[in-house]
Amino acid sequence: MKISGRRGYLEKFESVVMTDIILNMFIFFFISFSLLYTFNPYRLRKLEVNLPQAQSASLLEEKLQADITINNEGIIYLDQEQVTKKELHKRIVERRLANPNLAVIVSSDRLVRFKDIVDVLDILNAVGIKNLNIAAINER
Repeated sequence: MKISGRRGYLEKFESVVMTDIILNMFIFFFISFSLLYTFNPYRLRKLEVNLPQAQSASLLEEKLQADITINNEGIIYLDQEQVTKKELHKRIVERRLANPNLAVIVSSDRLVRFKDIVDVLDILNAVGIKNLNIAAINER
């Protein structure tokens, strides 16, 4: 008479454990490689933007123009005089009434939040400024 042991039961249990280990390794490597692909420095470098620079920047005549400057703290200057957004709107309206062809030059620091620039551009659009120039560094 041959007595069978628990060998069959252990083989089934070992195959389940081995399958579990392989699946866990698959999940680990899948997540690791997807993270490596997502945060690859070569992919992130494509999003880099260096502003403001221009190859075709040109100088404008200083007559009949308003210079608006925004520093990196979001402070707005009109012709080197600090103004609020309401004061800027009021003064640009006054200048536009005096000169319908008023030219405006907007210059900003590289670290200015884009929202601050959009707020100034929105004021100029509401006033009806058609001759708008953005200051840039001409690096040749």
